[in-house]
Amino acid sequence: MSSRLETLYKETLRPALQKELGVKNVMQIPRLSKVVINMGVKDAVGDSKVLNAIRDIISDIAGQSAVRTKARNSIAGFKLREGAPIGVMVTLRKQRMYDFLDKLINVALPGVRDFQGVTTKFDGNGNYNLGMQDWFVFPEVDYDSIDKSRGLNISVHTTAKDDNSAYALLKSFNMPFRK
Repeated sequence: MSSRLETLYKETLRPALQKELGVKNVMQIPRLSKVVINMGVKDAVGDSKVLNAIRDIISDIAGQSAVRTKARNSIAGFKLREGAPIGVMVTLRKQRMYDFLDKLINVALPGVRDFQGVTTKFDGNGNYNLGMQDWFVFPEVDYDSIDKSRGLNISVHTTAKDDNSAYALLKSFNMPFRK
């Protein structure tokens, strides 16, 4: 069983992208490879309960269990030791990736207050990063269970070789880019 966005891509968007980008080989058409949701929690250094609560919330948003990330280096100024849990991340692929992207584009982003659209800045390799300060717009988040607002990073990885192809791919999914 495939998701709505995946079916739309395979039946409608892929042929349209092939024409738009002038690609002859079907395997060169850009597609989504994975979506990574990441949150760094600096409060986790002193209190591990905060990290557990954030992990539960990110797992609810993604529909998949999140894992803790650990510090690679010790930083004395931040009272951080190597190997200490410092964040939470989840990697989504296939159907869960399409379901999450559908929810992000059609439910969460339009729910952001004073939403003007997302930036069109890509990383140069065809991948897109989106930072959200107001991630309470996801329907799974219980506002009362949150003690304070933290930033959430969503990284969309594509098979596109350049930013223009990745932009065309995400634009075809109706990603609300700024004009």
